[in-house]
Amino acid sequence: MDDFPEFMKHPANRIAPSDQATPGVEGYVFNGKDDSQMAFWTCRKTAASSAHVHAYDEYMLVVQGCFTLIIDGKRIPVEAGEEYLIPGGVPHSGEVLAGTRTIHAFGGHRADRL
Repeated sequence: MDDFPEFMKHPANRIAPSDQATPGVEGYVFNGKDDSQMAFWTCRKTAASSAHVHAYDEYMLVVQGCFTLIIDGKRIPVEAGEEYLIPGGVPHSGEVLAGTRTIHAFGGHRADRL
């Protein structure tokens, strides 16, 4: 597969561009009852995400491609099939290759819909 299934990309769940840390990313979000969220992102072009920090933990799984996390100046490539946990309060940014797809779980509210 080179894309998420259509049912995961319903327009009502599309993440607002203002809530994207990486330009050119298409994302969809689903909310938990406890205000946690799951997000599915597809990066259509090679890009860099801006540095940011969350008050809650972030778990990421790379489904396809590569997302290079940057934490404390250290570059951490996370490739397809690999996962990473970013503890709350840790500033991070990243670089993503075109075609990369990721799934993220957030311990709090991360993104708003369009």
